[in-house]
Amino acid sequence: MANMNDRISARSMAFVLAGGRGSRLQELTDMRAKPAVYFGGKTRIIDFALSNALNSGIRKMAIATQYKAHSLIRHCQRGWSFFRAERNEYLDILPASQRVSENKWYLGTADAVTQNIDIVDSYDVDYVLVLAGDHIYKMDYELMLRQHEKTGADVTVGCLTVPRAEASAFGVMATDADGRITEFLEKPKNPPGTPGDPDVTLASMGIYVFRWDFLRELLLRDAEDSNSSHDFGSDLIPDIVENGKAMAHRFDESCVRHSPDAPAYWRDVGTVDAFWKANIDLTDFAPDLDLWDRKWPIWTYSESVPPAKFIHDAEDRRGTAVSSLISGGCVVSGTQIRNSLLFTQVHTNSYAQLREAVVLPYAEIGRSAHLTKVVIDRGVVIPEGLVVGEDRVEDAKWFNVSDGGVTLITKPMIERWNAQA
Repeated sequence: MANMNDRISARSMAFVLAGGRGSRLQELTDMRAKPAVYFGGKTRIIDFALSNALNSGIRKMAIATQYKAHSLIRHCQRGWSFFRAERNEYLDILPASQRVSENKWYLGTADAVTQNIDIVDSYDVDYVLVLAGDHIYKMDYELMLRQHEKTGADVTVGCLTVPRAEASAFGVMATDADGRITEFLEKPKNPPGTPGDPDVTLASMGIYVFRWDFLRELLLRDAEDSNSSHDFGSDLIPDIVENGKAMAHRFDESCVRHSPDAPAYWRDVGTVDAFWKANIDLTDFAPDLDLWDRKWPIWTYSESVPPAKFIHDAEDRRGTAVSSLISGGCVVSGTQIRNSLLFTQVHTNSYAQLREAVVLPYAEIGRSAHLTKVVIDRGVVIPEGLVVGEDRVEDAKWFNVSDGGVTLITKPMIERWNAQA
């Protein structure tokens, strides 16, 4: 095994961009930024980028926050406070905080790094890995760092391979046979194919590797450009494609799989439908995302809670869960649960039924409630006898029903429902 100091990750830092609201998640982000949204029973979305960095050998990280950052900051303080400065390990949280001027928030993704140049300087690193903090995936960043160093690129861009017909929703790249990016296009109507397969396109993952000395100079120059939106995807990357050397790194080459034939798993859970589906997919017999992999764990803040408990065993009042994930602290009291995911400290009551339900922490399900294809926000108390998922028109009067038929239920929605009951 190579010495830790031989790994490029030991000379690198991760700069995580976690300031976005994620407005397509509707009311799920009314009180929290998208990277702070819960996922998978006990984690939050940002835990995937941070865990990938940690598992890749990166011990210096910074998280830039902006929109409604309190829950995100609190989560990182509670779950990611094990870094030790005396071992040259750091995790800094960098809220937009009038560091440059009294009225200047982070103007774009690149500006978030520019405003913290002095902090990155203090890390004394050779490479900076810029990450989006709002995607679900497992990736060994060391392999991407090695490619960057080997090719001598000015920037290396992490890329997904997507069907060309679906690529118009992404920032996409045209490359030559060596993987050098020749065009960087934002959501084009006619996406380019790849040299090896005209039916697929390389789409940006929002992951970039730079040498810090190169990026530092580029950021300072961009900050002086009044015509720039100070964004990596819109300004800096296209400039490097045109005037420097930009290389594509395919996610297939560094994706962490639980078996050799497993697909390269990456999800943007940026809509209620996508969020619901990615969580419900975890209830499959063999899900594509393996949360049980001890070789590449997803680290998070774990509350100290008792085991899940199932009570009552009468014919019509039996606490059961089939093809479901039930987290610690849950009490399933006489409830039938199928193909659902319950987060920490959810309590359900007798005669209730849950089908394809994603229930966030500390929610309570009232007696005889029947809920199908729902997302229930943290701390919601579902009234006794509420039926959701059987009459879409009626559901839409009180709750947010998505295009895909998923019903999102939050506290203010329940308050309105209770007021008319």
